[in-house]
Amino acid sequence: MMHPALAQLRALSFSDTLPDNLSAWLRDWLLLEDSMTKRFERCCSKVSVTLLSEGFVTAEQVGEDVNWLPRESQYWLREIILLGDDTPWLVGRTVVPLSTLNGPELALQRLGTTPLGRYLFTASALTRDFIHTGRSETLWGRRSRLRLSGKPLLLTELFLPASPLYQEDEKWSGV
Repeated sequence: MMHPALAQLRALSFSDTLPDNLSAWLRDWLLLEDSMTKRFERCCSKVSVTLLSEGFVTAEQVGEDVNWLPRESQYWLREIILLGDDTPWLVGRTVVPLSTLNGPELALQRLGTTPLGRYLFTASALTRDFIHTGRSETLWGRRSRLRLSGKPLLLTELFLPASPLYQEDEKWSGV
């Protein structure tokens, strides 16, 4: 059975433009180029990961995310919940083409409960092709195609209701 947060993540409707009336606060969070894990670490004492699923899947199981990646027979799929001080803040879905998983990038299969950002943002050859923002009912999300040494992976993130993204106040200023 699929976790309810994953159902919301898969229901995200994406756009490559942001609404004109979007606050600077939300814009800053949604278009963050740096590690979301690092941002969250500035908002709490402990960031942790609950692993929902991981393993090889087919293109059909990846769904429309496959449109943003090279067409292959298999993909590594990792679905997690990122928690700040044990409160769910974000659900994440990483899709990695089989051809990306060679050399140092094999580590993507061994992350376990390590946040993806702790691995990605220590890699010297990380680039981001795009960030698309999206909504699922009242929740915000984003989709990014990243490249490690030129090899692609797709990361989709849905900010859950308790996320600091929705708490624009003095407590979070400067994060």
